[in-house]
Amino acid sequence: MIFKGALTAVLLFAIGLSSKGQGQKVPDERMRGVYEEVKTPHKYGLVMVPADDSQKMDCPSVFKKGNDWYMTYVIFNGRGYETWLAKSKDLLHWEQQGRLLSFGDSTEWDGSQRAGYIALQDTKWGGSYNVKKYKGRYWMSYFGGSATGYEAGDLGISMAYTTGDVAKAHEWKRFEKPFFTSKDPDVRWWENRKLFKSSVILDEKKLTGHPFVMYYNANGDSAKNNIKTRWFERIGMAVSDDMVNWKRFNEEPVMHHPVGITGDAVLQKMDDLWVMFYFGAFWQDRKGAFNRFACSYDLVNWTDWTGDNLIEPSEPYDSLYAHKSFVVKHKGVVYHFYCAVNKKDQRGIAVATSKDLGKSGVRFK
Repeated sequence: MIFKGALTAVLLFAIGLSSKGQGQKVPDERMRGVYEEVKTPHKYGLVMVPADDSQKMDCPSVFKKGNDWYMTYVIFNGRGYETWLAKSKDLLHWEQQGRLLSFGDSTEWDGSQRAGYIALQDTKWGGSYNVKKYKGRYWMSYFGGSATGYEAGDLGISMAYTTGDVAKAHEWKRFEKPFFTSKDPDVRWWENRKLFKSSVILDEKKLTGHPFVMYYNANGDSAKNNIKTRWFERIGMAVSDDMVNWKRFNEEPVMHHPVGITGDAVLQKMDDLWVMFYFGAFWQDRKGAFNRFACSYDLVNWTDWTGDNLIEPSEPYDSLYAHKSFVVKHKGVVYHFYCAVNKKDQRGIAVATSKDLGKSGVRFK
């Protein structure tokens, strides 16, 4: 009887592990619970806009230091992307601080494209949202390129870093060569054209066998001259033990859809569950561009939310696209930052909230 009871206990323990193990689908009721937790039905409006119509503002990443909030974002000005910093006391009113990654020399591999995203942030849902140092440095992943124009030419992924104050606008240091390109010998079929936004987290449990995990989106196709599907973007993974030497993880993307774009993953953790906020665009069953989420127990196998979009076009300032998430929960209120694009193709940063906080007075120029 003692042996039988012990065996039963072991089996029950194993069943408990398998319920949150590799490849396990997240139950529908848990997915619904995440949706109810993160939904933001109240659109506050624009919080950051470009100086004029010659610029487009995009890709917010929000973090905290001390009592203040900060946002990295990119600006396209015709030549390419540069990365900027803004500051806020309340997550609603923002002031531009200056550049973090500026254009370089035309001979540099990333001279005309430097689109950065803060790395190693506290991923706890409703947590500190602070960014952590590794080896005495703050880190950003970024995609870069030398060609001028909107996401033109070859685009590769690399890292930038600083030993300075993450809350002060200053130029971050970069590496001489990209870590990933679409021309690498081990490039996957779905990423052999262009590489785009990346997001890097610290996983102390090493679920992948490595502490640093990158999610990035890219497009491509192994079929020759297949113009129809080459622009489809998909989300894949890479891993590292030191933030400098990276390797691709698995052959297939971890999140994609049959048609259109799946991209710009940003992760947070709710108890034992990882939540990936991402955007979709031009799908078979959904028009335009919009924000959604997926969930995972192991960072590799993801259960996609099949319900309503988290954010979608509904206002004049985001009537064309409402996409590219960054979500934070602070003092019981959820703030969902996103890129808002109107039908004039003016592009800025807006926020929606879980509680009605009024309406923004910021407008496109």
